[in-house]
Order: sequence, then structure tokens, then C-alpha cells
Amino acid sequence: MNTNPEQDAWSRLRAHAAERLDVSFAERVLRSAHGCPPRAWHRLRDAAADCLRPGFADRVLAAARNRLEMPSYGSQLALSALTAAACLAAVILFHHHELAAADARNLAEWSQIVAAAQDLDAGAR
Repeated sequence: MNTNPEQDAWSRLRAHAAERLDVSFAERVLRSAHGCPPRAWHRLRDAAADCLRPGFADRVLAAARNRLEMPSYGSQLALSALTAAACLAAVILFHHHELAAADARNLAEWSQIVAAAQDLDAGAR
């Protein structure tokens, strides 16, 4: 008898997994796939409603409406000005750093040129 080794391996794996499953596994999977019956949802909603104080929904909606206020133009202008100032400060600091590095590089090169010129002057005398 010639059997497909891959098919045989899948069959053994399926049998091995089935041995380890709980007896009610299939029933629980089907129940969760179909969802709870409507009466269970009604019971859950009623139980949750009993835990909330009266007026809870109104308080939540009022708090949400109070939080949704638009920022004032003054606060938007202040934030824009602070952002512009921070960007300008960053540009100035970067420019200062680059300028100092360029000055140091140029001074080092000029020092070499001056030393070479002094050597030439001393040799010519």
C-alpha cells in the first residue's frame, strides 16, 4: 500500500491533537462562534445597569461635551509663537556651532600658512 507521507503526517497530527482536547471543546467553539443568545445579552445589560448610578449617561455626555471645547485663538497664537521661537533658537544655536567650527578650522589653516611663511622668511635671511 502506497500512502502519501504528508497526508499520513497530517492524520497523525490530527489524531494527536484530538486526544488532548476537552470533550466539550467543539460545543464551546460553536457556541462562541454563534455568539450569545439575545436573552443573555439582555441579562448582562440589566446586570450592568444595576451597577450604575442614575444619571450616569447624562453625566458622561455632559463631561464629553465640556471637553470638546475648541482652543481659543489666543492659545493657538501663543503655541505658534512658542514653536517659532523654539525653531529660531535651534537655528541660531546650530549656526553658532557651525560658525565656531569654521573659525577654528580657518585659524588652524592660517596658523600653518603663517608658520610656513615665517620659515621662508627665516631661510631667506
